[in-house]
Amino acid sequence: MPRTPPGTRADYRAFRTLPTRWQDNDEYGHLNNATYYALFDTAVSLWQIEQGIEIRGPNATKFLVVESGCRYHAELGFPDILTAGIRIAHIGTSSFRCEIALFGNDSGTAGAEGFFSQVHVGVDGRPAPLPEAVTEILNSLKT
Repeated sequence: MPRTPPGTRADYRAFRTLPTRWQDNDEYGHLNNATYYALFDTAVSLWQIEQGIEIRGPNATKFLVVESGCRYHAELGFPDILTAGIRIAHIGTSSFRCEIALFGNDSGTAGAEGFFSQVHVGVDGRPAPLPEAVTEILNSLKT
């Protein structure tokens, strides 16, 4: 099966700088696999907060991750400074797919690309339509 080439910075809409830490490396000297997911989650959560989407507290808009994945293209590790690129690939009635790339230092191509499919849920824990304001914010990153 042919492998899709890594994305470039031009393929993404919003960016967040994320420094790596010594503890992020595994015994082989590159980022531990679980660290990629933590970085993806941090980048998306910070972007949501910057956009005014409350993700904590009594007025939080609750999203559940129902699917995630990652493709690795190049080694990343401490002391790299990473830039996370974010885009929205799909918006549904109650869900959306957020795609994230990690670019090492000044690289123009992604060292890793991942995604989260998230579902908006109501107080009963069941899927609920995305609030109109959230849909507008997500559309700003739609590819």
